[in-house]
Amino acid sequence: MRCLKLTGVLFFLFVNQIFAQEKLTKADRLTWFQNAKLGVFIHWGYYGVNGIGESWSLYHKRISYDDYMAQGEKFTAKNYKPEAWAKLFKKIGARYAVLTTKHHDGVALWDTKYSQLNVLEKTPAKRDLVAPFVKALRKENLKVGLYYSLIDWSHPDYEVVFPRPDTRNNFPQKQQDQLTPWQRFIKFNNGQMKELSTNFNPDLWWFDGDWEKTSEQWRAEALKDTLLAWNPSVIVNSRLKTHGDYSTPEQGVPIVRPEGAWEFCMTMNDNWGYFPSDTNYKPISQIIRTFVEVIASGGNLLLNIGPKPDGSIATEQLERLEALGDWIKKHETAVFSTKAGLPYGHFYGPTLLSKDDTKIYLALFDTPKDYISLKGLQNKIKSIKVVGTNEELDFERNGGAAWNNIPGILRIEVPLEKHLDENVTIIEVELEDALLLYRGHGNAVELNK
Repeated sequence: MRCLKLTGVLFFLFVNQIFAQEKLTKADRLTWFQNAKLGVFIHWGYYGVNGIGESWSLYHKRISYDDYMAQGEKFTAKNYKPEAWAKLFKKIGARYAVLTTKHHDGVALWDTKYSQLNVLEKTPAKRDLVAPFVKALRKENLKVGLYYSLIDWSHPDYEVVFPRPDTRNNFPQKQQDQLTPWQRFIKFNNGQMKELSTNFNPDLWWFDGDWEKTSEQWRAEALKDTLLAWNPSVIVNSRLKTHGDYSTPEQGVPIVRPEGAWEFCMTMNDNWGYFPSDTNYKPISQIIRTFVEVIASGGNLLLNIGPKPDGSIATEQLERLEALGDWIKKHETAVFSTKAGLPYGHFYGPTLLSKDDTKIYLALFDTPKDYISLKGLQNKIKSIKVVGTNEELDFERNGGAAWNNIPGILRIEVPLEKHLDENVTIIEVELEDALLLYRGHGNAVELNK
């Protein structure tokens, strides 16, 4: 009897746990993501062999289909060290990474039974490259993101705008003549996604290619429901038409702060994949400043790398990852314990707020002249210091009418030159209580004190 009671209790707890998972709200699922701040995007595929545009070189007819696929003969992954990747990502402060499991070209980086167009069967790598990546990230307690292209320019049931030979031999599943070509393709896509979910249980799905079809054609709503059934806590990017959980602007930093959860994805040079002739790398200072701008507006930076066909990472990319990581480590308190900063108009530069609203972090991109100005702050100040060096800064208020709730300008001393960071200096303004801002239009002071 005692055994039966214990079994009943355990079953009840199990059912309750499943039920609780199913009831996760969008906000619940996004909690870790909105605190992540930094992720690493990894575009790795055939396109790195010749250094051509990833998949798009097919679309724009810059290379024939056969010549594109022939690149697989030199995709070796012989120096692929996912454990080292994961350690590096954790070291620089990233909280998640996203790997291109399959780009628009249809080449799968995992052991898929739905297509012979995969790195096990078509390349010297001859092994699943996604499995060790996921294992390495989990070991370092990093969240796993899997990129999956909804479009597949190799599948015989997917129409393309460029010349393509008969590819049916690469897709061994039965043709299922009772289905339309599009129904067969959707079934193929769902099969591959089920493999990825079952084998790797990603924390994040990063879809791409949704622009080529409508939401109805993609069965987007049903797909989102299926993804949540497979993993009730998973999150999905915005490229599932209107059924994503967060937005994904790319390449151009948003000027107006996006609403809701968001992520800015950006290349280090002008290409996503390895492109050795592209030496137009962004300066380290630009990458760090972009990171600050993004997190100051409440987003994450998904910074891209394009590993070489052998799995190694180019020196230029490593240098930029390490430099960003060094800056984050120095300014960690202003990065991971903060949220989006002040509204526009209070400070000429990005700002961040501590989660309890008692600290303001001011980002200085350039050396200030005479003093640092902060406007509209009604709180009393406890202290002001330079993050990373702890230099205490003097300050004073000038102007305003405190008795009429009109604050003056807070003038802050400029840090010593040796305490100014070469990329971005962060000033911490600690308040005596929770932030209180003046957001008025100004008015006449009818009674002076």
